[in-house]
Amino acid sequence: MSLAHPVLLVVGLLVVAALVAGAVLLVRRRSAALAAAGVAAPGRRGVPVARWLSLGGVLLLAVAWAGPAAALPVGRSAGTVVLAMDVSSSMGATDVAPSRLAAAQQAADAFVDAQPGTVDIGVVGFDQGALTTSLPTADRTVTKAAVQNLRLSGGTSLSAAILGSLSAITGRTVTIGQDGALPDLGYWGSATIVLLSDGGASGGGSQDDATAAATLAQNAGVHIETVGVGTAAGANVEVDGYQLHTALDTDRLTALAEATGGAYHPASDAAQLDGVASTIDLRLTVAKQDVPLAGGVAALALALLVAGAALTALRTGRLV
Repeated sequence: MSLAHPVLLVVGLLVVAALVAGAVLLVRRRSAALAAAGVAAPGRRGVPVARWLSLGGVLLLAVAWAGPAAALPVGRSAGTVVLAMDVSSSMGATDVAPSRLAAAQQAADAFVDAQPGTVDIGVVGFDQGALTTSLPTADRTVTKAAVQNLRLSGGTSLSAAILGSLSAITGRTVTIGQDGALPDLGYWGSATIVLLSDGGASGGGSQDDATAAATLAQNAGVHIETVGVGTAAGANVEVDGYQLHTALDTDRLTALAEATGGAYHPASDAAQLDGVASTIDLRLTVAKQDVPLAGGVAALALALLVAGAALTALRTGRLV
């Protein structure tokens, strides 16, 4: 058990000690006065018990005043989510209005709003590489600002997206060895990567690189949920003065998600994207949480005080 204000408990204990000393002194003076007058003290066996009940109530009030709390296991929908946002040039396509990136940002905002406060959310923007624009945090204002500040740039590397997201989750730089060796990241079963992309691979990283990165996520217990932003018909975008055709790569995004036990979520317009938040599967975890006990302690203190007063009234016809 912990106390929010231990100093108040010390003050309360001093008050209780003073009351006990006062009660003892009062009894002794009364007994001495009766003895001096030659009067035998009446039998009042119930009165001391009543006094102790009252003092016990005061003591518990002092404890309640100090703000006691106990760490108890509490089940909650908790964990870490990293929004991996594709900011490659192909996300400027307008087959999803007003653009793929704008629609993805709208979906990300809806997802953030739908999550419980016990979920920390981070943001990673990726093109050929990955940049953590916001570490996982419970501050939704910070997360949303990071999403809205994303701008188009370069090609696409899904492997960089996954590795950058794992870095944000674990708090360390995650890479795959040149020989393909996968590092041991430990177990992060309450973490999820939500990857919003058109799936196109127009920058660094091959299909094999992305598969290896997904395997690394699976080994760490991290699910990848992919959200396809775009249409199968696709659209043209201008990159460095050239017109390039880009279309949604459903198969690639599906394979990455299924490799980690996650799922692919098709979304061809903003309305479908808004509904993605309710389909993401977060883990239910059990964590110790400080539960306030002041209310229960105060109620018990009140019961003791009432019992002491009632017993005094029954035995003596007085409340004190």
